[in-house]
This record gives sequence, structure tokens and C-alpha cells, in this order.
Amino acid sequence: MTVSPQPSPAPRIVVMGVSAVGKSTVGAALADRLGIPFLDADDLHDEAAVCAMRAGTALTDTARMPWLARVGIALTEQAEGAVIACSALARRHRDAIRASAEDAVFVHLDAPADALALRAAAREGHFMPASLLESQLATLQPLESDEAGFAIDATLPVENLVTAAAERLGRPPASRTR
Repeated sequence: MTVSPQPSPAPRIVVMGVSAVGKSTVGAALADRLGIPFLDADDLHDEAAVCAMRAGTALTDTARMPWLARVGIALTEQAEGAVIACSALARRHRDAIRASAEDAVFVHLDAPADALALRAAAREGHFMPASLLESQLATLQPLESDEAGFAIDATLPVENLVTAAAERLGRPPASRTR
């Protein structure tokens, strides 16, 4: 059981999980629902990291840590709060984000490996090849009991995921309409 998040006037939410789980899709929809900015941590990678991943090379923690520091800083720079899509696979990665964004809440999108493999194989135009999914699954550490956040079944429809996340975050389930 993970720590229940407390509603904050400036929520800092990390939608986390492995490649192809739907972090960007769910994160953008959740940000829209909450009326706060959406950021994608993929945009904060340096060119060397993107080239390595394109070539099918998994990032080491040495390569990840400066990126994760940028993720935490990007969250804190949003005065009204933000939702960011970021893998945040291991506890040490989440700790690196929390070094800047202490109040970050993690929404772990969780799905079976076979469903993720199908999604990754069908994805086009992303620098992260499907071949790296296995290394991400091996690195993934579920949220620990002292971490603010929760897991959600990522096989649900996006609207259901967003509603469930908003409710768990202590936000009204329909606070925004467009």
C-alpha cells in the first residue's frame, strides 16, 4: 500500500511506467482534466541519450540522473503545478525527481508485459524502439509503501484511467470540460 497523496494547490504529478504504457496520452488527458500544464520528460533528454535509445541502447543511471534532475526542476518551475510523463522506473529515479520536487505524486500506469509488447510493436515515430521494453520491465520497481502515489491498470480506457487518477489524487472527477 502506497502513501495516499494529499491534494495540493500546485499538484506535481508524474505519470510513470515503462515505454508504450500510455504515459503521454494519459498524462496529457489528466493535465487537461486538472487544468494544469502537461510536460513530457522525453523532451528533456539530451541528444546523446536520444541517439543511444534510437540505436537500441538502454540508458545507464549515469546517463539518466541529469535528465531526472531536469524533470524535477521542470515540475517545480510550474507555479500552478503540472503533470509530467516520465518513466521513473526505479526508486532511485523517483528519488532523483523528488530531490527538486519533494511533493511529487507518482501515478504508475501498470499493464501486463504481453499488452505492452503489442503496443510497443504498433508504435510509430518514437525514438524508443520496442526492443528496449524488456530492459525497462527489468528495471521497473513498483512504488514503495512510503512513496506518495498509486498504481492504475493501464489496460483501461484512457477516460477511465483519468477519472480514476483524478479521484485518487483528491480532485473532482469532472473539474474541467472542453
